Amino acid sequence: MTTATTPQTGVAESPYRLSFLRVVRSELIKLVTLRSPWWSIGIVAVLSVGMSLLIAFALTGFPGAPAGNAELALQVVLAPTSFTVLLAVIIGSIQVTGEYSTGMMRSTLTAAPGRIGSLLAKATVIAAFVFVSTLAIFLIAAVATAPIVAGAGAGIDVADVGSWLPRFAAGAFMLAVISVIGVAAGYILRNGPGAIAMGVGIVFVLPLLPAFFPASPGWEWIQDVAKYLPTSAGQALMSAGGNGALEPWAAALTLLAWAVVGLGLGGVILRSRDA
Repeated sequence: MTTATTPQTGVAESPYRLSFLRVVRSELIKLVTLRSPWWSIGIVAVLSVGMSLLIAFALTGFPGAPAGNAELALQVVLAPTSFTVLLAVIIGSIQVTGEYSTGMMRSTLTAAPGRIGSLLAKATVIAAFVFVSTLAIFLIAAVATAPIVAGAGAGIDVADVGSWLPRFAAGAFMLAVISVIGVAAGYILRNGPGAIAMGVGIVFVLPLLPAFFPASPGWEWIQDVAKYLPTSAGQALMSAGGNGALEPWAAALTLLAWAVVGLGLGGVILRSRDA
């Protein structure tokens, strides 16, 4: 007598479940195992610290240098962000367009078929990477320039964390949002040069346009609109408002709005097109 058995044709169920945290972990592994993010952030570090040193020498090395105070030391550290926004948007763009160019995006979307989860995970990882790296770079620049600005009687009181950490965090937050704009541009255009051009146009070229128009009646709206560009809002956030710029809370909301709208548009395109 034999016992009939039913052949097992099904595939063993995996004990692992797809979750947002697991997608974030996979995006983090992809980011830290590539060379391009480290090269990019290394260039940001060299440019930021180098420019801070040059600015410190320029401000304190000639007769009639400005009276020293903590604000001078903070401006020396934060001033290079006017240029490093370019690298921030490039970092975000190439992390997306690089996957499209190599075909990795198809594997990513196969593993995370919801698509929006992978988009949000990538944006989260890149923003966190840029934020932490930038904050560390600011601290290195502050230490490197401290002996120079001390010659003008300026300096940062390390013990008074409230006087410098919010300003540094504001600068790191601005660059993190700029990198997310680069991510959004990558999902929207899927082409490296095109996405970089789009991001650079938004964060670097558009803020220059108001200089070509007079602040005369009938043209003030251009100056008003320019305040809500991401770079202008970021500068207002770092400088804590004043001089007609947005208030810090309005500047922070403006930056978040750019990130949300950009990712929203990128998400719509990601869901509507094949990789």
